[in-house]
Amino acid sequence: MTGSETHDGLDAGSTDQPPGGDGPRGNDIVETLDWLGRPVDCGRCDHQDRKAEGRCQPLRACVHDRYAKRIQRFFEWNDDLAGEYLDHPYFEVRANAVRFAPIFVVPRLMADPDETVRASLARRLPRRLLLKLRDDPHREVRIAVAMRLDGPDLAPMMRDGDYSVRLRVARRAPEGMLPAMMHDEDAEVRMEIARRISLEWLMSMAWDDNSRVRSLVAQRLAPEKLAPLARDTDWCVRYVVATRIAPDDLEPLTHDPEDDVRAVALARLKAAAHAGTRTDTDTAAGTADGTVQGDTP
Repeated sequence: MTGSETHDGLDAGSTDQPPGGDGPRGNDIVETLDWLGRPVDCGRCDHQDRKAEGRCQPLRACVHDRYAKRIQRFFEWNDDLAGEYLDHPYFEVRANAVRFAPIFVVPRLMADPDETVRASLARRLPRRLLLKLRDDPHREVRIAVAMRLDGPDLAPMMRDGDYSVRLRVARRAPEGMLPAMMHDEDAEVRMEIARRISLEWLMSMAWDDNSRVRSLVAQRLAPEKLAPLARDTDWCVRYVVATRIAPDDLEPLTHDPEDDVRAVALARLKAAAHAGTRTDTDTAAGTADGTVQGDTP
């Protein structure tokens, strides 16, 4: 069974120093079994001295327990022992040990058979070694790699076979690289591109096949450039256009077949007309009393 199939996650609430007291905390599982399902026997453990010092605790922090957060706590409290467990047969032990072991001893796990270990390693490796994991066979490893790389190093991952990897690339790639991903096969990736791409390229996405992408385009385009989207086939896109388009281009939307779109367009036209009437009145009043708009009293 692989790491991603059994991994129960790390404990976001764990602490770097051992707290006082024994026993489980919060939602900890009340059992002490090793990775083979056997009861954990502290009497046979090589770290009884650490237990006496409060640096390991049954149900709380134990390298022999099968639960990842207990293993994690053990290494948080005993990081000097991490290097001794890089070859442990249980993937959770290796995946946590690699986070705390000296950096110069962990690269040998780049070929570890478990993707959880390799993904954990990817969060620590220096760039020159991290680049070698861009083509890892497992998506979780490539995601971890994409979340650390920058700039041109991300270019080969823009065509990754997994959309989750490409999505991370779309979130991190420099603005100048984004046009190359405008036509990605996955709508979620194109939506991220629509959120980030420079305005000079944004109009090119106004005819995207997905209405959610076009809606994002409508939210970012300058009001005077929204007229083509006023005829969009999706009423949600036209609604966004109606809320933002320049007042001079609102009239066609007042005849939209969708009630909500018409209502917004009519309300904005009315508000624009009212504002224009007030401006004309103020100008006329200023002329009547001999002042000119912009004169200093």
